[in-house]
Amino acid sequence: MDSLAVLDASALLALIRGEPGADIVASCLSRAIIGAVNQAEVQTKLVSAGIDEALAWWHIAEARCPSVPFDEDQARIAGGLVRVTRPYGLSLGDRACLALAIQRNAPVYTADAAWKNLGLNIEVNVIR
Repeated sequence: MDSLAVLDASALLALIRGEPGADIVASCLSRAIIGAVNQAEVQTKLVSAGIDEALAWWHIAEARCPSVPFDEDQARIAGGLVRVTRPYGLSLGDRACLALAIQRNAPVYTADAAWKNLGLNIEVNVIR
């Protein structure tokens, strides 16, 4: 059985938009989860790009990637990552994604190549 995979907002957006790296995301989708914070980030990006709110949410749901609530443990981890991630300009959403991957001891999929430089004890897969 394949291990769990955590998707960053950028990975799910690549899949929804058919961008480069979408094939990599599609290949791990059956074992993927996404944090609720990153799900909100995807919704925000799609609506900001002019997609109707309901249609944007439909695209997210169509991916069938289970959403995981942001919990207290993830909040502690995400807050603690600020020193490591600040030099790379990572957002709270990015740190929330990393926190979920750390919490679940799962590989993370992202389009942000800077994540490879973080030196965290998780597998980072850059999709493009």
